[in-house]
Amino acid sequence: MHRWILTVAVLASANAQTPADPAVGRKIFESQCALCHGQTGTGGRGPGLNRPKLNRAPDDEALRKVISEGINPEMPGAWQLSKREVASVAEYVRSLGTVAPEPLAGDAARGAGVYESKGCPGCHIVGGKGQGIGPELSDIGARRNGVYLRKTLLKPTDSLPEDFLYVAAVTSSGETVRGIRVNEDSFTIQLKDARGRFHSFRKAELKELRRLKQESPMPSYERSLSAAELDDIVAYLASLRGKS
Repeated sequence: MHRWILTVAVLASANAQTPADPAVGRKIFESQCALCHGQTGTGGRGPGLNRPKLNRAPDDEALRKVISEGINPEMPGAWQLSKREVASVAEYVRSLGTVAPEPLAGDAARGAGVYESKGCPGCHIVGGKGQGIGPELSDIGARRNGVYLRKTLLKPTDSLPEDFLYVAAVTSSGETVRGIRVNEDSFTIQLKDARGRFHSFRKAELKELRRLKQESPMPSYERSLSAAELDDIVAYLASLRGKS
């Protein structure tokens, strides 16, 4: 009996001391993480991970914590993984930061002009400039890859950010107010409309409250951008990586 306990203890100790294996981490990443972060960490519904500095994980300990505990409600934790598996995934993710960024066809400087001419600052903020009804884009290039950015411009309803739910509130007088949900609890809801005005409603006083999960306040640019303009604005957005 004592030998059996000792053997188990030795095996457990050896397993705990086994170094992380990025090859194991890659397999886990591809099966459990790639759906949101891309097969090679270039991003998609989740942020890109192929860069040296990660906002939520400035060091290895923080990265392992994010992997195991998640970031609610954005990312579930991988609680089922062992410590070694978590460390292996972390090592693999760190290795993605050495991969060269994807080449893009467009010109970022021209894309900045397209961004301005199409009125994008009316809804988005870049470097402290613009309006904030839509997601801030100051570091969008560090969080999303070119494929995702292009898709968002052409078919915005296919990739709606969860934090920017579009809502229609119908008041007792019949007025319909549409806007982005800012806050909501069991009794009230607050919206921000396209002009940046805030509205607060008691749910019990509304005739109707619709969550427009298949609608986006951002229009599709499929018909309003030429192929060259689309390439340029994607290149511009991909170049926005926040503070280095």
